[in-house]
Amino acid sequence: MKVRAPKNRTIDLTDEDRDRFLQRLISVEVDQSSADILNKTICQDVLGALPHLPHGFVDLLIVDPPYNLTKDFNGTTFKQCDRATYSEWLDSWITQLKPLLKPSASAYFCADWATSMAMYPVLEKHFLIKNRITWEREKGRGAQANWKNASEDIWFCTVSDHYTFNIDAVKLKRQVMAPYRNLAGQPKDWDDSDSKPYRLTHPSNLWTDITVPFWSMPENTDHPTQKPEKLIAKLILASSTPGDVVFDPFLGSGTTSVVAKKLGRQYVGVEHNADYCCLAEKRLALADLDSSIQGYADGVFWERNTLAAQRRRPKPSIPTEA
Repeated sequence: MKVRAPKNRTIDLTDEDRDRFLQRLISVEVDQSSADILNKTICQDVLGALPHLPHGFVDLLIVDPPYNLTKDFNGTTFKQCDRATYSEWLDSWITQLKPLLKPSASAYFCADWATSMAMYPVLEKHFLIKNRITWEREKGRGAQANWKNASEDIWFCTVSDHYTFNIDAVKLKRQVMAPYRNLAGQPKDWDDSDSKPYRLTHPSNLWTDITVPFWSMPENTDHPTQKPEKLIAKLILASSTPGDVVFDPFLGSGTTSVVAKKLGRQYVGVEHNADYCCLAEKRLALADLDSSIQGYADGVFWERNTLAAQRRRPKPSIPTEA
């Protein structure tokens, strides 16, 4: 295990963690029922797992696949390829995902700008594409001979025109800079019950309120492409209801499953790397002790995560099992 600075809150795996959490992982070699896999982490290659999963069990699909970049994932390298080859790879598993979804299901697919161009034609074959969310990813070094990549896309798709969308669950809490009042002295489209005036605004498809996990955040891991809990929470709250099944076939360090659990949903995740699967299980255990999501409180999303909120949250430890 790496030696961290005293204030570094990155979640690590000890040898004891691996021994403990490896026992919770499953693989699927024969056809499964939903009861066999709900609230489980499947440690397996996605193409090997998908044929054995039950049809029509997913209410919400969240997919964060390797982008078309050369990237090392804990010793396994995904290599960049030409667009046609990448598109064929996308189609090879998206085709298998479609039957797993309920007719009323929604699906979100993450991408960078280049992956987005390859992904759209594939998604268009299988889904109704409702929107493209672009979110600010302000992290990483600047490019020397190009514009810095500081945004990513999320394609919002549905199986049919009958789907869940809970607009009131994903409104954004914004501070009012010009708090106008009407002639009777009442706030005009804002709330003065808090110490600072604010209004709840409808969310757009441009998100600038997301903080990418870093060393001082209690959700941070060493996964190279970890998505923020706040980002995934928006997708889950908007497009599912409590008790629904959320499925992530490229689970990584577990963010989708963790946020689904914190928000009262059921989950299934597939990840081929055993260490990432163990990280997911450790984070799921920590969620029993702390179900908060940074940047989301009292049923609303705040404009930006705050340092004060980070400092108030103690770093929980998992009790040792008897």
